[in-house]
Amino acid sequence: MKRVLFFLTVIISLSLAAQDISVMSFNIRYDNSGDGENAWPNRRERASDAINFYAPDIIGTQEVLHHQLVDILDGCPHYDSIGVGRQDGNTQGEYSAILYNKKRFEIVDCGWFWLSETPEIAGAKGWDAACERIATWAILRNKESKIEVFALNTHFDHIGQVARAESARLILNRIAEMAKGMPVVVTGDFNADPADKVIEHLTTGTPIALFDCRNMARVVYGPDWTFHNFGRLSMAERKRIDYVFVTENIEVERYGVLAETNDGYLSDHNPVLVYLSIK
Repeated sequence: MKRVLFFLTVIISLSLAAQDISVMSFNIRYDNSGDGENAWPNRRERASDAINFYAPDIIGTQEVLHHQLVDILDGCPHYDSIGVGRQDGNTQGEYSAILYNKKRFEIVDCGWFWLSETPEIAGAKGWDAACERIATWAILRNKESKIEVFALNTHFDHIGQVARAESARLILNRIAEMAKGMPVVVTGDFNADPADKVIEHLTTGTPIALFDCRNMARVVYGPDWTFHNFGRLSMAERKRIDYVFVTENIEVERYGVLAETNDGYLSDHNPVLVYLSIK
């Protein structure tokens, strides 16, 4: 009897563990030689080391140029990526790539669309945006539990207020169409602080509402800001513009802003890391 109970406990524990996932949002800062000591060649190993150490299951990345994506995948062999460059739908321009632990997850379906009035046209610039903007999505299946998660990653425009508002509306509509009730995780640099109407729309919007993981977490760690411009901003100027959102069928166990340095900055943004349980 004791042996039966032991094996039942093990099976239940494994089943519960299979429903737990960790997710990171990481704006890595595009490769800009003008960043001097903070330029990508001086940070690429540091960024890969952080990913390998924290080992998130799903990572939403922003500002990734093609050669930077190659560097990260070379340095993080357990991961594969989904996404394209925003300028041409191939390799030109910044990616909003989704990385996933290929040992634990497999792709069921994936794609991308531009944050514009013509979402399927590569390189389309929307509304009053200063840049082309893109969203990457994937349905990922846990190889062990067979649970599927809908993940979406994006980077909202830093100038266009109309573009940010319309991008939020577009993303909510697309999630409602494609996720069909499955657990949803949204990562991104939204270029908006928590008081911004864009964040309010994402968290109170229709046809689907998202929840800010910082507000839902049982345990919160780290500062309430994510963008620091390689430490140049004063504490009063720093804002939280990087987020992980989830739908109500996901519980947020832990939330952290990784405001750390390891012989230098990881990026001009802090990564956001959350630990989630699927209900």
